[in-house]
Order: sequence, then structure tokens, then C-alpha cells
Amino acid sequence: MTVEITSHEELRELLGPPHARAVAKERTRLHQRDLDWLAASPFCLVATAGADGSCDVSPKGDPAGFALALDDRTIAVPERPGNRRADGYRNILENPHVGLVFLIPGRTDTLRINGRARLVREAPWFDDMVVKGHRPILAIVVEIEQIFYHCAKAFLRSQLWQPETWQPDVLPSRARLIKEVEAPAESLAELESHYGPEYIKSIYA
Repeated sequence: MTVEITSHEELRELLGPPHARAVAKERTRLHQRDLDWLAASPFCLVATAGADGSCDVSPKGDPAGFALALDDRTIAVPERPGNRRADGYRNILENPHVGLVFLIPGRTDTLRINGRARLVREAPWFDDMVVKGHRPILAIVVEIEQIFYHCAKAFLRSQLWQPETWQPDVLPSRARLIKEVEAPAESLAELESHYGPEYIKSIYA
């Protein structure tokens, strides 16, 4: 039998009250250690939702320090060439609320930032986001409403950073997945060529 939770009261009764430290850790301004974390992080996830409630989570990655602190309540995340779907960006235009999780490889805790976002196509600080000679296409500017460090339990349970647990070959290659799932017109050989060594060379082009 499936039993659904349908109220805040029912949820709180099941989970119990949050720990005092978990509630008190929320902040609204960047601490120096937050700046240190951003400087060391090469990867984050950006969660957005459209006006109709449809959601998207998009990965963003660059050399460590790619997210720029504009002041103690504002950060900017650059956009690089991608698939041009712009799901998250279209969501931001409809609903500015965003959530970000910043990771540092090997660390089991994360930095979480929630706030209101806007899209910027040009700014003087774009010069500080140049990578391999390429300026960002645009940037997400996030006004921080909530910032805190998230505990390590999910990473410890998943053993995410333990190489002995990794199984990258448990599924077919990217090219084979695309051929089987999306059935594109390109041949498997063409897809394997596209996602081969040349793909890495084109990630900023």
C-alpha cells in the first residue's frame, strides 16, 4: 500500500523538528570562507523553475573560481557554448528564483546558494571570466537570499568520490547512447567521431 504525505504537519511529524544548527546556519551574505569555496569550485548545479512550475537543473563547469563574487550579496555564473536549449534561462526570464549547489572534487560537503537571478549579456566583469581567450556568452547574476553549507551525508552514502566504486563503463558510450535512445540520422561512426578527441577541443568554441 502506498501512503502519501499531503500536509506540512504530516511531513514534520514524520521527520521531526530540524536541528537547531541546521536552522541557524542560514546566512544572506558571503563570508570569506564562502569566497574561498567559490575560488576552489570548478562545478555547480543550477536549479530553476518556469512560471508553470516545470523544473530544470543544469550543470555549469569551468576552471576553479569560475563563479565570480560581485559583492558580498551577489555572484555571477558564466555561460559557455552548449546545446542552446536554454531551458534554465527561459525559466529565469519567467521566474527569477534559483538554487545553486557548488562542489569541490573530493569534498563531501557542498555550498548552497538560493536567490533571485537575472540574465546579463555584457558587463565590465566579463573580462574576468575569459577562459582560453573566450568571453562568456552571458552570465547569470544571482542576488543571494540564502547561503549555507550542506552536510556530507549524501556524498558519504553514495561513495561518490571513492574511485573503487566507480563504474563508468556500466553503460555504453555517449555516442552509442545517443544512437540507441535518440535515433539520429548520423551513423554510429559519425557520432563516435564527434564525441571523440575533437569534442574536448571544441568546448569553448
